[in-house]
Amino acid sequence: MIVKKLRDKNGWSQEQLAEYSGLNIRTIQRVESGQKASIETLKCLASVFEVDISKLTEEITVIDKEAEPWKKLPWWFRANMFGVNSRRHVQVTEFILLTIAFGSWFLKPDIITTPAFFLAAYLTGWIIRFGDKNDAW
Repeated sequence: MIVKKLRDKNGWSQEQLAEYSGLNIRTIQRVESGQKASIETLKCLASVFEVDISKLTEEITVIDKEAEPWKKLPWWFRANMFGVNSRRHVQVTEFILLTIAFGSWFLKPDIITTPAFFLAAYLTGWIIRFGDKNDAW
């Protein structure tokens, strides 16, 4: 994720980053999709972006609740992020809700519980997309 943000910040395409770093474009695509990268790949990318390798390995999805853009987000979004400090936390919540919803649907369907969990999972996914769109993390 951070590689894509750094690439976008520099206005480079994936092809350009591959050329500048000496890496294969497929490697760039894998790293940007969140897959693990070798230390050699990280060294090449760190060199191109002129950052420390630790910057590339940190999770960029941490929410900075003191930043001005965060304070400009709607109150309902900020309220839903109470106690949450990363995008991954919200993704895990969505996955758990979907698992419970499908489990409820297959094991013991209930007219209220099953739709409620599906709705909660849907809304959580919607909140993730809203956060992505508004650079909340």
